[in-house]
Amino acid sequence: MAVADTLILRSLGQVPYDITWQRMQDLTNSRDDQTPDEIWLLEHDPVFTQGQAGKAEHVLNAGDIPVVQADRGGQVTYHGPGQLVVYLLLNLRRKSLGVRDLVDLMEQSVVTLLGEYGVQAYPKPDAPGVYVGDAKICSLGLRVRRGCSFHGLALNLDMDMEPFLRINPCGYAGMTMTQLASLVPGLDSAGAVSRMGDILINKIGYTSVSRRTRLD
Repeated sequence: MAVADTLILRSLGQVPYDITWQRMQDLTNSRDDQTPDEIWLLEHDPVFTQGQAGKAEHVLNAGDIPVVQADRGGQVTYHGPGQLVVYLLLNLRRKSLGVRDLVDLMEQSVVTLLGEYGVQAYPKPDAPGVYVGDAKICSLGLRVRRGCSFHGLALNLDMDMEPFLRINPCGYAGMTMTQLASLVPGLDSAGAVSRMGDILINKIGYTSVSRRTRLD
């Protein structure tokens, strides 16, 4: 089996942001052309993360939630329990993917997932992410180093939405945020997480998948 067709899919549960971020950087810095791609499915303890171009004025009132300056693209967003975070640690050159290709792939994967729940969603060409009506349900933020991606997407499933009121989400004052549980009564969040992984595996094109529940 060619390494380009092989994926390690990790379902990590709720994990701290800073430790996970460091492990993403470690993998990206140490990998070579024979290192399999990885996708991590997880949720974080409450945290606001600022992208590389993030402006301090977009954090209105962090309160008791820490603010971390990250190395991804984009502005400020919130992560917390009940939100699916997907980190895509991919060798883009090996998969013949550009950054725009990967952004499109992530957005369309989320649109596909939401469509399976009867929710009509769409991406915006001028504001990366996925939207339902006027509300944003999924945020994106990537970094590419040495031809390899890390960071990824955050999809609101069934979470406390109040912290989004403490920021200008993704740098947009007054942006309305929504979540899938508000649109699909009785949402099975675990099922949505599993299905998101399957959709990404199919769209990116992996034929050999090793499923794991922790970081090695």
